[in-house]
Amino acid sequence: MREIYEHKVQYYETDKMGITHHSNYIRWMEEARVDFLEKAGWPFDKLEEMGIVSPVVSTACRYKIPTRFADTVRILVTADPFKGVKLKLRYIMTNAEGKTVCEAESEHCFLNREGFPVRLRKEFPAFYNALISLAEESSCSRK
Repeated sequence: MREIYEHKVQYYETDKMGITHHSNYIRWMEEARVDFLEKAGWPFDKLEEMGIVSPVVSTACRYKIPTRFADTVRILVTADPFKGVKLKLRYIMTNAEGKTVCEAESEHCFLNREGFPVRLRKEFPAFYNALISLAEESSCSRK
């Protein structure tokens, strides 16, 4: 799956210097992650109905080129190999010229409504298998 999520930089996302404030890239990662899972057939509302929540465990961003109001940022999301506990996603954000503006990653775990870890392989095998497949597809697309 090589879907691209697009975000148009809003005026309120910029700072006094006229560039996008660094905190917004984390928000865009969230938008792209939700879109990525939805396009894979696993929208967040479906996961929550199943009793699965997926908090962020960690994030990292490497900013390359600033973006500004009205720029379109294209975000490619890929998944690292999934071993059943944490989902690690990578994000390549590019501008209209195709130049990388940010490289980022996020890690997510899976909990039930009470906040306890779920065993996806046993409790939600269809979702577990979908995450395995997404990681395999991502691995093939990076080659």
